[in-house]
Amino acid sequence: MTTGQPLSSKSLVPSLIYAALTTSIVSSLGMLLVPSIASELDVSVSAAQWMLTVNLLVGAVATPIMGRLSDGPNTKRLLVISLVVILVGSIVAGLAPTFGVFLVGRALQGLTYGIVPVTIVLARRHLGGAGRADPAISTLSVTVATGLGLGYPLTGILASMLDYRVAFWFAALFVLSAIVVVWKWVPTDGEEGTSRPFDTPGAALLSAGLASVLIAVSQGSHWGWLSIPTIAAIVIGVACLVVWALVELRSRDPLINLYVVKTRDVLLANLTAISLGASMYMSLSTISIIAQAPVATGYGLELPLFWAGFVMLPLSVGSLAGNRVVRRLGPGSMTTMLPAGSSLMAASALMIWLTNDHLWEILVGMTLFGLGMGSAYAAMPTLIARNVAVFEVGSAVSFNQVLRTVGGAVGSAIVGSILAASPGEHGITVSLGVAAVTTTAVCVALVVNQLRVGRKTAHGA
Repeated sequence: MTTGQPLSSKSLVPSLIYAALTTSIVSSLGMLLVPSIASELDVSVSAAQWMLTVNLLVGAVATPIMGRLSDGPNTKRLLVISLVVILVGSIVAGLAPTFGVFLVGRALQGLTYGIVPVTIVLARRHLGGAGRADPAISTLSVTVATGLGLGYPLTGILASMLDYRVAFWFAALFVLSAIVVVWKWVPTDGEEGTSRPFDTPGAALLSAGLASVLIAVSQGSHWGWLSIPTIAAIVIGVACLVVWALVELRSRDPLINLYVVKTRDVLLANLTAISLGASMYMSLSTISIIAQAPVATGYGLELPLFWAGFVMLPLSVGSLAGNRVVRRLGPGSMTTMLPAGSSLMAASALMIWLTNDHLWEILVGMTLFGLGMGSAYAAMPTLIARNVAVFEVGSAVSFNQVLRTVGGAVGSAIVGSILAASPGEHGITVSLGVAAVTTTAVCVALVVNQLRVGRKTAHGA
């Protein structure tokens, strides 16, 4: 099948969206299931947290590599192989007799973080110019957020009514169906990508740096932030990332073209990704705790696992609506959508910080959060794709995805540290306050930048 055939234009985008939903389904198998995994596999809750950490580590390492490979030929084959690995991981986790085997399955599932950048490359490649590709790219970029609102309730229902293993078996069936959809309806791209030497030193240094930093931020609250293991991991990670940047700037075929990353729109999208990623996970992880905590704590809503996942549903509805707004406004709105979306996220974070005593208040806040996230996240990859060559879209968008992941890890680690130092209602209030201040700071910075650019444009005119 070749680009431009009727089947491609009619079924490509829905097929890519379906494949991207894999990330949402697998991501929903995390936070809600930690207590169940700890109980069923006879480990402590702190040990069970490694099911999140190992998944995040593999995702951070695999995503830039998958992005770089997707810029070459046979991108559809890369997508299918990645989905097969995720399928195997889901099966292993569902069958795991011990926690060690379960972690192997969760590690294999980590490739899911790289699925969205690969689908964005396929959309850009097969839909032609930016005008046709922009709506598809913006939709794919918020698929994860939209799908989480569906994945979390489904995971909660399956785990509470049946067993946590059933949730993993459902994920396996979904991934299997995604493989069939991609194989049948995504066109084969053949040699359309640019074949370049793979940057093995760059991949090794970036992987080591990201892994070390993520281990430090995810385990720092358990090891102690001033402990030797935490400090060593941070030092090793930062050193590897510095050396990686120097190597990339001198490489003829870098894993990620840092010269392109420095352009204004791409840099803006990347800085926003890591900042909003941190603030988003600070808010969402704290809300998840509030939803399931007992009423006696003074802050909890004591929702059963069956209903706790539905707290994320308004996030899904809001993000989908935000994405629709961006698509209606057209390609010219992408730059303004970053400050507009961040403004809504800041408003919702402030609202949840100040009013979280009742379920309806949290649901309204989550809806606003989704609207803002759908608008801002839809704009990021579109701005990047416009400013890089076609053969660099995969690596550039995957780097943005990695920054979101790193920001999320940092945000989760901050909440963990705050609650470890101040458990109870005060810690919850501080966590929500830090998230609100962070989101507001990002919003102010984006608005100021937008005003500066507007004045410069008017002056030039």
